[in-house]
Amino acid sequence: MVGSSVPEDRVRVEVCHTDAALAAASDLVNHYRHHYGERPDQDDRTFGWLTDMVRSGMLTVFTASDAASANTSPIGLATCHAVPASLALGRFWQVRDLYVLPTHRRLGAGAALVGAARDAARAAGAVRLSLVTEPDNQVALALYKRLGFRPVDGIATLSLDLGPAT
Repeated sequence: MVGSSVPEDRVRVEVCHTDAALAAASDLVNHYRHHYGERPDQDDRTFGWLTDMVRSGMLTVFTASDAASANTSPIGLATCHAVPASLALGRFWQVRDLYVLPTHRRLGAGAALVGAARDAARAAGAVRLSLVTEPDNQVALALYKRLGFRPVDGIATLSLDLGPAT
């Protein structure tokens, strides 16, 4: 991993395939959503959504745990998906979400999660790995730069709100 100074054995990253792994990941998704102002999930909608996204092949979910801790609960997650790349006649992967519990930041979990996404994207034949973050998220931008990501000049990201999800 470019510029990583975290011991390889400190953070363990796994792909979520089982219901138990997805349940643990859905707890982190709830923390992530709350971080961005969404109301807490009271009825397991997050677990159902995450399971559907993974089982349909729309998302790949990675979780990180602190290998030095007796607690095996995940401390961070990344979600990724493949996107067709028509100009390259291939595909690229995009990191959609990256979140590490505030109490476990600076352990290398974010870098380990991005590294796992990068390795999985390469293994899948992707031509690049992309991500999006807020321009004022200096901590994330510094991490991504250290990992080799560069801004893309000449691209504007736009969004059209289609209304609330059902």
